[in-house]
This record gives sequence, C-alpha cells and structure tokens, in this order.
Amino acid sequence: MEDLLPKISVFILIVARVSAFFVTMPFFSYRTIPAMHRLGFALVLSWTMYYTMDVAAFEINGEFFLLIIKEALVGLLIGFVAYMIVAAIQIAGGFIDFQMGFAIANVIDPQTGTQSPLMGQYLYMMSLLLLLSLNGHHLILDGIFYSYQFIPMEQAFISFGDGQMLDYIAKAFNSMFIIAFQMAMPVVATLFLVDVALGIVARTVPQLNIFVVGFPIKIAVSFIVLFVVMGVILTVVQQLFEMMLYTMRDVMTLMGGA
Repeated sequence: MEDLLPKISVFILIVARVSAFFVTMPFFSYRTIPAMHRLGFALVLSWTMYYTMDVAAFEINGEFFLLIIKEALVGLLIGFVAYMIVAAIQIAGGFIDFQMGFAIANVIDPQTGTQSPLMGQYLYMMSLLLLLSLNGHHLILDGIFYSYQFIPMEQAFISFGDGQMLDYIAKAFNSMFIIAFQMAMPVVATLFLVDVALGIVARTVPQLNIFVVGFPIKIAVSFIVLFVVMGVILTVVQQLFEMMLYTMRDVMTLMGGA
C-alpha cells in the first residue's frame, strides 16, 4: 500500500488538470453531456496520459494538496481562455439579433445554462459542427496533453510572466470583440441601410405603418444576407479556432514561465 500511494499521486494530479479542463473547455463542457460521461472520459484520458509521463512519484503531504489546487487552476484557466475566444461567435450573434429584432427572444445555452442570443446559438452550433468536421476536438485534447511540456507537473507555482499574461489575455479579449464585430458586420451594415430606407419611406409615405412593415422586412433581409455570407462567416470561424489554439499555447507558455 505504501508503494501504491506515490504512483496514485501522479494520476491524481493528471485527473485534476484534465477534469478541470473539461469544466470550461468548449464542446466538452456542454451540460447536455452527462456529468458521469465527462468524468469517465476524463479518467480514461488521464489513465492513458499517465503512462506517457516520466515523472517521479510525489509524497502525500501538504505540498501535494497545493499541487492539486495548482493543477486544477491550470486546467480551468486554459479552458476558460479557449472558451473566451470562441465566445466571439455568440457575441456576433448578439449583434445580429439586436438589429434583426430577435433580441427579445433568447434561448438557453446548453453549455452555460444561461440565456443566449437566438442567432448566436445558431451560429455557435454551426461552429461546433465545423469544429468536429475539422477534427478540432482532437487538437483540443492535444493541447491538454502537451500542456505538461509548458507547465510541468512538479512546478509548484503558476507564473504570470510579470504581468505579461494579464496583458496578453486583455489583448485576446479585445481581439475577440473585433472578430465578433467583423463577423456581424455584413448583416449589421445591411440592416442599417434598411433602417435608413425605411426612415425615408416613413417620411415620404406617412400613411404606411413602418413599425408593422419594418420588422418582417428586416428579418427577411437578414436571412438573405446570412445565406449569402454564411461561407465567409464559417471561414472566419475557422480562423477563430486557429486563434484559439495559438492563444492556448501562448497562455501555457506564459504560465510555465518561459
């Protein structure tokens, strides 16, 4: 039993990082996936990764419990950074919904359990299907596997790079909003022109009830523009996934103190 505990200690640290990673990671953290399935997948993945780790066993003491907390924080932070980048899709959908008039009709996001924009949820589901078709979920699992090269298991602290990590996350957050605006720009700009046209019609034909006619016109124009630019939007989403992987790598590098 005394020989078994040190071996289990390494496995416990791996489980702490992987399971915490699945809590915030896009796709794998969906609430529609039963918690027992996610936990079982985390245990199986941790068991597979255990045999690839060339790490000396840890002694079960107070420092070991601090390492568990550190591993959980590493997994949560890496997953949160990835989710923050992908959240640009839902923000773009929020911009579109506001202009279309769908902002009053929200749906429940399966991942967070909160209300999310209607078009944002539609674009997000399309993006997840694109992620699966591109084998992006395999790259995400590669990210948590290779995180041990950047942040060793025996490292007792998380390096924030003398403030560089905070600055990097702030820039990534800013880039996320810029990408969201770029994704929504075709629909938002077109609806702005529609609003201008409806305003001119309202001034020239006062008998026409613009509030009754305007909503179906804006919804129809929005769907037509979305149908036309959907390929461009998915191309931007593909670049967003690439940015997500690069951001995960850079954050892991800063956390490792490199």
